[in-house]
Amino acid sequence: MTEAAKVPWYREVSPGQWKSLFAAWIGYLLDGFDFVLITLVLTEIADEFDLSTASAASLVSGAFITRWLGGAVLGALGDRYGRKAAMIISILLYSLGTFACGFAWNYISLFTARLVIGMGMAGEYSASATYVLESWPARLRNRASGFLISGYSGGTIIASELYKWVVPHWGWRWMFWIGVLPVLVALWVRRALPEAGDWHEEVAAARARPNPFRPLFAGRVRASVNTALTVVASVALFLVFTPAGAGWRWPLSVLAAGCLFAFAAQLGGGRRWPLYVSLMCTVFCAFLYSWPIQALLPTYLKEQLEYSPSEVTDVMFYAGFGTMAGCWLAGFVGDWLGTRRAYAVTLLASLAFVFPVFAVQDSLVGLGVLLFFLLALSQGISGILPKYIAGHFPTGSRAASLGFVYNTGALGGAVAPVLGAHLAEGMSLGRALAVLTFGLTLVVIVLVGADVPRRLGRLTDPEGDEDHLVPGQPLPTAGPDLKKT
Repeated sequence: MTEAAKVPWYREVSPGQWKSLFAAWIGYLLDGFDFVLITLVLTEIADEFDLSTASAASLVSGAFITRWLGGAVLGALGDRYGRKAAMIISILLYSLGTFACGFAWNYISLFTARLVIGMGMAGEYSASATYVLESWPARLRNRASGFLISGYSGGTIIASELYKWVVPHWGWRWMFWIGVLPVLVALWVRRALPEAGDWHEEVAAARARPNPFRPLFAGRVRASVNTALTVVASVALFLVFTPAGAGWRWPLSVLAAGCLFAFAAQLGGGRRWPLYVSLMCTVFCAFLYSWPIQALLPTYLKEQLEYSPSEVTDVMFYAGFGTMAGCWLAGFVGDWLGTRRAYAVTLLASLAFVFPVFAVQDSLVGLGVLLFFLLALSQGISGILPKYIAGHFPTGSRAASLGFVYNTGALGGAVAPVLGAHLAEGMSLGRALAVLTFGLTLVVIVLVGADVPRRLGRLTDPEGDEDHLVPGQPLPTAGPDLKKT
């Protein structure tokens, strides 16, 4: 037995490392608070602006449209200038975007503010995740990932609790104005933080700082082409998820996907592009199974079950706390079974709760308990998704690669609420949410459980098996081996 094994795991983490986790966790808490506000007040906004369910759901999608760009740009900033700078810029962006939502005068103005939130949220994910993962001991990094992502769920709980007090008395706009206040706390906590350990050791002292976007701008012609691709992808995605693109959504979707795949191929290079693309597709499917419920659950509770604001708050508390508890559990299970195996096994167990959740009609407590277990298993496991993705990339390009791959795949979260709303036109909203969740969860179980991204990556990069967050270990290593590191 090693010395590390004799010491309780929490004593392996220094006070400075705990402080780093807490600061990043606060950022995620505020992130979750700001991001979930739109789902809570979607019906009120739809009534004021006279929007259909599908058009209102596209407001949820709006924050996903710019995530691919925000994740890549702010991630590259984090790789070059440090994780702290990217974290602070990110939290300013999504907080100011949330504040602007409260002043929206129509659909387009609110949608535009959501685009700013998406940029900041994407940067927060890549910067905070890499910051914490690179600061904690290698063998505990699944735990660090799970603890960190649980902050997002905490933010959703606080938002849902405020909803029942604020909206009935002051209206939906005050929810967004309140959302800007906690940014002062996060900035104060982060003011004296040290830089992430791995980045400081491997990058800060280097003569030449990394530039993950160099392949995209190597030469005038390539730089011009990629600038044009950025504009085309952004415009195409905007049209896809707004009424302006009606009738052209499929060709525009193919056009946007082609641009994003072109970026992935260039960033990954000749050897790693299959890994980038397959990870993007895995994350896309993960958002497709999780975001129909996250985005449309309040709408389902208010419209189909006819719950009052206080009852919606009670159910959302069960849901948010279930996700938070699941994130904590995911970190321990990931360090025990290994990241990939824990992900697949936990998702498989979640399938037993999908249809029962939407079969409950007249028991608030019964619905809350079932939601707790469903979200603990299905969405809580996303707590180790940063660890799963980040382990594929070296320190010098980790934040930009994680930011681009994760946030491009997160477009599944933009598709999910709109797809759920359209399916609900031919069946009940509850059944539509259940079908999407169950079917796409199966797809993710296959992709992660069969280790599809790594297997595809090995076709062009046979030496790319190493887990860069746990040096010396292959990516699919199980928990008992990790304890030897």
